[in-house]
Amino acid sequence: MAEIIQERIEDRLPELEQLERIGLFSRAEIKAIIKKASDLEYRIQRRTLFKEDFINYVQYEINLLELIQRRRVRIGYSFKKDEIEDSIVHRVRGVFRRASAKWKDDVQLWLSYIVFCKKWATKVQLSKVFSAMLAIHSNKPALWIMAAKWEMEDRLSSESARQLFLRALRFHPECPKLYQEYFRMELMHAEKLRKEKQEFEKAKMDVGNLEYAEEILTGELARIIYKNAVSIIKSAEFHVSLLSIARLFDFAKDLQREIYDDLQAVHTDDPFTWDYVARRELEIESQPGEEPPAMKQAKAAEVGRREERCCAVYEEAVKTLSTEAMWKCYINFCMERFAKKTNSRLLREKIELLLHRDFFKEALEVVEAGMELFRDSVTMWQMKLRVLIDSKSPDTAMLFEEAFVHLKPQICLPLWISWAEWSEGAKSQEDTEAIFKKAILAVTGADSVTLKEKYLDWAYRSGGCKKARAVFKSLQESRPFSVDFFRKIIQFEKEQESCKMVNLREYYERALREFGSVDSDLWMDYIKEELNHPHGRPENCGQIYWRAMKMLQGESAEQFVAKHAMHQAGHL
Repeated sequence: MAEIIQERIEDRLPELEQLERIGLFSRAEIKAIIKKASDLEYRIQRRTLFKEDFINYVQYEINLLELIQRRRVRIGYSFKKDEIEDSIVHRVRGVFRRASAKWKDDVQLWLSYIVFCKKWATKVQLSKVFSAMLAIHSNKPALWIMAAKWEMEDRLSSESARQLFLRALRFHPECPKLYQEYFRMELMHAEKLRKEKQEFEKAKMDVGNLEYAEEILTGELARIIYKNAVSIIKSAEFHVSLLSIARLFDFAKDLQREIYDDLQAVHTDDPFTWDYVARRELEIESQPGEEPPAMKQAKAAEVGRREERCCAVYEEAVKTLSTEAMWKCYINFCMERFAKKTNSRLLREKIELLLHRDFFKEALEVVEAGMELFRDSVTMWQMKLRVLIDSKSPDTAMLFEEAFVHLKPQICLPLWISWAEWSEGAKSQEDTEAIFKKAILAVTGADSVTLKEKYLDWAYRSGGCKKARAVFKSLQESRPFSVDFFRKIIQFEKEQESCKMVNLREYYERALREFGSVDSDLWMDYIKEELNHPHGRPENCGQIYWRAMKMLQGESAEQFVAKHAMHQAGHL
C-alpha cells in the first residue's frame, strides 16, 4: 500500500511544482499539501473503506481548486491550467468513480459527482456520469428529468434529451411528471427553432441547408406526447396540467384549443373540469374589437361581467353534476370572490344572503335547506356556523359541539380551526386553549399538521415566546409535523431581545430529525445561524455540512451543494 501511495504522491509533483513556480503557493504550503494528501491517500487505500474518507478527499481537492482560482484572480495569472487544475479534476473524478462504484445506491454521492462535473469537468464527461448513474438508478424519474434537462439546456442537444425521456418512459410508463417535462421540452424546442428561423428570415439568410421540420415547428411532436399521455393517465388534473404548460407558448394556440376541448369532452363528470372551465372565464378579456376598459368603474363592470359568466358555468355544472364536490367548488368560488370585495351584483346577492345579519332568518333557512341535502357536508356546517357567528347567536358554541357529533372526525379539521378562531375573539384564553387541546386529540394524521401550526401561532399571540415554547414542548413528539411548524418557533425565538442560540440549536436539530433528508434550506439556515449569531459556533459548520450531505435525498442534495457554494463565494 505504501508503494501505491508514494506513486500517487509522485503523480502530483508536476502540478505542485507548477503551483510553486508561478507563485500561487509557497514551498511551506506545498509541503503541507503533500502531507495532507498522503494522509487522504492512505485512508482511501486501506483494506476497509469508508465513504466519509472519500468525501473528505473530494472536499479537500475542491477546496484546493477554489483556493487556486482565488489566487489566480489575485495575481492576475491564468496560464498552466491544463497542468494544474485539469490534473486535479482528473484525480477527483477518479475518486468519485471509485466511490460511486462501491456505493452504487447512494444517490447523494452521485449528485455530488454531478455537481462537481458541472463546475469543473467537460460536458462530454458529465454526460457519461449521467449515463452511469441512470444505469443504476433507472427507477427514479427525477434523475431522468435532471439528465434530460441538462442535455437540453446546457448541452443544447434536444435529440439527446428526447432519447432520455423516451427511455425513462419505458421504465415509468405512468409517471405524470415525466410526460409533463417531456411535453414542455418539445414545446421549448419548437419555440427555439421558430425563433431561429425568424431571425434567419429577418436577416434574409438562406435557410435551405438547415432542417426546420414543419411538424416540429407547429408543435406536432408535443401534440403526439399529449395524446399518448392522456390515453394512459386519465385524470382531469393531469389534463389541465398539460394545458397550463401549453399556454406558456404563444405559437401553440391550436394545441391549447384541442387540449381544452378534449378536457370538456372526456372529463365532463369531474368537478375539477367544471371548476377550471368556470374560473377560466375570469381570464377571458373583452370581445375582439372592443376597447379594454380604462376607467375604474368600467374595469369593475368588466370584472362583474366575467364573474357572472363564471356563475353561469357553475349553474350549468350543478345541474349537470349535482354532487357535494361540485357544489363545494361553486361555494368556494363565491366565497373567494366575496373576500376580494367583488362588485358583482350577482355574487353579492348570493353571499350576503348567507352572511349579512340583517337577513339572518332567510340565510338560516337557505343553509338549513342545504343541510337537508348534505347533512354530512362539513361545508354546509361551516356556512351555518358562519351565519350564527355573524349574528352573534348564543347558540354558536352548542352548534360546534353538535357538528362534531354528526360529522366524521377525519373531515372536521376546518371546524376545529373555526371554533378556535371564534373562541379567541369571544371566549377566554383558557377556553380557547381547551379547544386546541381537544382538537389535537381528535385530529390525527396529515390534518393535524395545520392544527399544530395554528395552536403555536395562537400561543405566541396570546402569551408570547414563553407560551409558544411551552406549546412547542408539549407537541414536539406528536408527529406528523410541517417544516413551517419548526420555522415558526425559530422565528419567534429570533424575535426576542435575548435570542438564545441554545434554543435555536434545539429547534433546528428537531426540525432536521423530521425533514433533514428533504429540506436543503433548513441545513443552510442552520449553518448561517452558527456563523451569524453572537453565540454561534462557526467551527460547527463543517460538521453540519457533512451531516447534510449524508441525509439529503435526490435533488435536495444538489440544491444544497449549490447553495452552500454560493454562500461561501459571497463570503470570500
